[in-house]
Amino acid sequence: MDVDSLKRAAGEAAATLIENGMVVGLGTGSTAKFAVEAIGTRVQAGLKILGIPTSEQTAAQARSLGIPLGELTADRRVDLTIDGADEVDIHNLDLIKGRGGALLREKIVASVSDHFVIVVDESKLVERLGRSILPVEVVRFGWEATAHKLRALGAMPKLRKGSAGAPFVSEGGNYIVDCTLDGKLSPAALGSALDGVVGVVEHGLFLGMTSRAFAAGADGVRELTR
Repeated sequence: MDVDSLKRAAGEAAATLIENGMVVGLGTGSTAKFAVEAIGTRVQAGLKILGIPTSEQTAAQARSLGIPLGELTADRRVDLTIDGADEVDIHNLDLIKGRGGALLREKIVASVSDHFVIVVDESKLVERLGRSILPVEVVRFGWEATAHKLRALGAMPKLRKGSAGAPFVSEGGNYIVDCTLDGKLSPAALGSALDGVVGVVEHGLFLGMTSRAFAAGADGVRELTR
């Protein structure tokens, strides 16, 4: 199976968890889009839900599929969020996310979700987080000073550029630096340290948040639970 077929299989498996009346967080990225597509198919068949998109890109896709959308208000709890990931620790389902540039909104929605479900192809499963880059969203003012602080933590930052070569700007109006990790700090220690860096808006370590993951491979879709 090609990678897109694997992503579709994982997304479709996760979409079966959704029940009538749920408020559903809709993730962002190349795998999450297949889950949103599968949710749209179920909505068109009569499923009644309210979607909370994690990006404008996802919102546009959801609208095209007829998925009703709402805002994340103070009194609204999200029953279930389905999203993708760049890395999934197979031991505890901790994640690295953010290559799609929506990590801030994704983490906000995940943090108020009763169940946070991840869909990936099996190449994203790792023994320890940090194999690929860690996206960190930073305030544009003084971003280079913030990047200097990240280097001191063993996270070597590179400013993300858009298609035209200019710095990529998130929907929140911030820059994203993609960090290569030296591995000296554990994900938990690094996450805690990043939380304390002035200028860091959010980072792509999603620790202790995932309820279950659907990982698709050549032998089918495997469900992992924490």
